[in-house]
Amino acid sequence: MDYHKNAPWTAVSRERLARMVIDDGVKLSAAAARFSVSAKTAAKWVSRYRQLGTAGLADGSSRPHFSPRQTSSSLVEKVLALRRGHMPGYEIARRTGLSPASVSRILRRARLSRWRDLNPPPPIQRYEHPHPGDMLHLDIKGMTRFGEVSLRGDGRLRGKRSHPGFLALHVAVDDHSRMAFTQMLPDQKAGTTIGFLEAASEFFAAHGIRIKTLLTDNGASYRSKQFRQACHKMQIGHHRTRPYTPRTNGKAERFIQTALREWAYAKHWNDSEQRDDHLQPWTHYYNHQRPHGSLNYKPPCSRSESGTTS
Repeated sequence: MDYHKNAPWTAVSRERLARMVIDDGVKLSAAAARFSVSAKTAAKWVSRYRQLGTAGLADGSSRPHFSPRQTSSSLVEKVLALRRGHMPGYEIARRTGLSPASVSRILRRARLSRWRDLNPPPPIQRYEHPHPGDMLHLDIKGMTRFGEVSLRGDGRLRGKRSHPGFLALHVAVDDHSRMAFTQMLPDQKAGTTIGFLEAASEFFAAHGIRIKTLLTDNGASYRSKQFRQACHKMQIGHHRTRPYTPRTNGKAERFIQTALREWAYAKHWNDSEQRDDHLQPWTHYYNHQRPHGSLNYKPPCSRSESGTTS
């Protein structure tokens, strides 16, 4: 049992009581009164000290030595086998003859009480292409326009204004170097996305990186016929992730989270235009100065330069 070091009744106090009785010859009742315990309790700890020494003064487990009504191991295994077959707890209780409470306790101990425990997520499989440009991750994050909030003199809002609209943060991240290219564009339409792809291709070409393959999610613009024709025209392969598995496009997803934390939500902007004006300076800092954990804390440009010379 965990107890405070200055608690009045601990293993140290028990040893003092036992030594007072055994070594100093103090009567058991007097020693018990000295430590504010009953004579029966004092006799118990004195007896344990005589038999086991200091080791016998520690708190033991309160679990009984024999539990005749304990569920047998074979029945427990049957409960777990039925549960792994996705059977609900009340049905397991009906088939095994156990109470629902007993089934619930068995499943909790085995960490199978929740449905998600029966289908754990697959282990993370990290990958990295060997050369810059082998794969470019594309993604889009919807952003909101905002302006200065007008307040009354008493601090209340002056009234709701019309919604200022939305923007789209388009990002492209090279799989090997983590070099990133970003643009804040008005929408997520196919034509806008194709224009971003062309601008990204020029950006990476300026750093000596030729794009060979794209990886995107299943957004409407990426599934469009125009985008497919643009990739064919630029001689770029295009792969899409499996539906509802954003982790497959994890490098772009992670870059967006970093951008939101270190740029978009890093400070209180007066309006969305001020926020958007700081996007490119932050992206340049990310590519050329910011340490990257997966690159041994070097900036992405360190790998793009090596890709240029190779």
